Order: sequence, then structure tokens, then C-alpha cells
Amino acid sequence: MYRCLIIDSIQEVIIKNLENEGVIVDYMPNITREEILKVVEAYEILVVRGKTRIDCKIIEKGKCLKIIARAGSGLDILDVDCIRSKNIIIVNSPEANRDAVGDHTVGMLLALMNKIHVADRQVRAKIWERENNRGYELQGKIVGIVGYGNMGSAFATRLQGFGCRVIAFDKYKTGFGNVKCRAVSMDEVFDQADILSLHVPLTDETRWMVDEPYIDRFKKCFFLLNTSRGEVVPMKSVVYGLKSGKLMGAALDVLECEKLEMLNIEQNRCFEYLIGSDKTLLTPHVGGWSYESYEKISKVLSKKIIANLS
Repeated sequence: MYRCLIIDSIQEVIIKNLENEGVIVDYMPNITREEILKVVEAYEILVVRGKTRIDCKIIEKGKCLKIIARAGSGLDILDVDCIRSKNIIIVNSPEANRDAVGDHTVGMLLALMNKIHVADRQVRAKIWERENNRGYELQGKIVGIVGYGNMGSAFATRLQGFGCRVIAFDKYKTGFGNVKCRAVSMDEVFDQADILSLHVPLTDETRWMVDEPYIDRFKKCFFLLNTSRGEVVPMKSVVYGLKSGKLMGAALDVLECEKLEMLNIEQNRCFEYLIGSDKTLLTPHVGGWSYESYEKISKVLSKKIIANLS
């Protein structure tokens, strides 16, 4: 008999699916880290989302753990090396929210390029300004995608029909070019892109990747989209790009620190600049958080957990 501890809020179809397989499920979305450390040794399965980092201290306490399931795509909330050293299986659900991320990224791009967020705010204030809200068409633009996994490919799929050209770079993939995009080197992205969309995981390699020299390497002025992880793009780099004119606009679904009350002095200064700029569009890490993906994540995770148990 297996026992499963769920430590974050999640669509409850996962509970039903696991219980149908004889798994005892304890759903504790409000459990604290200290409480997890006290009880985790009783469980073979741990389901997490993003509230608590699963580090070696928790892993050492979870002596019976066989599976850790991450509700979502990124694994940066997990100490992957420590988990794998204990032969614990890791499963996640990137295929469950890729459609939501693809939709959201297109929506942010169109809103940013056409100043929809600015125009909406002005009209609500009874300001009817047409010329200053003139936008750009997507047709004919070159969209560069960095990271061509579930999210990057979903975004590329949705760009079909807009009349733009899609190029993509993925350091760890080859031969993925198809009718949706052309696989290129990063140098080609720097040389050609009018729009850059980031879809990379957060790793030691990608943390702070988009710094000031990175932005300066682009041949053209460009629009920046980040629906991956906030620490890939430091806010100070976005501010630099906007002030220098290299960035025509930035749409950010993620920030380097998403607990806004905990921003340090420099981060707060950059944040104040971003929220005061008409060239930015900000959303609270909801790119993959649709009503449909919320349920799909639970269905995908429960299938993967059951498959690994059997």
C-alpha cells in the first residue's frame, strides 16, 4: 500500500485517480515546511507545485520516498541531484500546460506590439489618443525562440497563420526544424530576430542569461517575451534595454523575485521603472495557469505516478 502526500493546492482529480489505484492520499495544501519535515518519512509519493523547495533536508527525512511529482514543468524547485542520488523517480507535467503558455505568450506579444494595455488604460480615463497608440504588425517579422521544448514548440504552432517567420535555437536539440520553424544557431537569432521569446528551464547555465551584453548582441531593436523563469532575465537588464532603446518593449510573465514585498533596493528601483513604463506588459506568472491546464496537470501527473508504481 502506497501513501501520497500532496503539499500544494492542486485539482483534486489526482486524488480520485490515485485512490482508485489503492493509494492513500493525504491532501495538505496548507502544510508548512516544518510540518513536512515531521511527516514526510511516512510517504512513498510526494506531490509538489512551487510553495516549498524540496531540498536534501526534506529528502533525507523522506526515507521511504519513491516518487516526487512536480505539478508543472520546471524542476528548479527540486534539488534534482540529491533526489536522483537516492534513486527517487521525478515526474513532471510540461505537456499539460504547454497550450496555456503558448496562448498566453501570443496574447502578450500582440498586446505589447499593439499597445493594447496602454490604450485600454487611456480610454478608461476618457483619453482618446490614436496616433500615440499606433502599433506594429506581426506579419513579416522574424520571431526568435530560445528553448524549443513543450512551451517553445507550442508558441511556434500558434504563430502559424500570422505571416511571420519563426527561427529557434535549442542548445540541447538538433534536427527539430519543421514547417513551424527553422532551427538556427544563437548567432542567427542575434542577427535576425525582431522578437525574442524565452522558453528555457532555470539552470545554473540560464540563470541571469539575458544580461546587458546579451541584449547588446542583437543586431536589431527587438521585443522581449519571457514566460519561462524570472531569474533568466534580471530586471536591471530589461531596464537597461528599454533605456538604451535596444528593447522596443518587454512582456514578462515572470520576475526574478515574485514576492514583491521582498524586493531588495535595486530590484525595487528596477520594478518601479518597469511598472511606470508604457513599453512593458506584466502578468503574475499565470502563463501556464489556465482552467484547462489546472485539470490537465493533475491528470498527467496521476497517470505518470501510476505508471511508475506499476
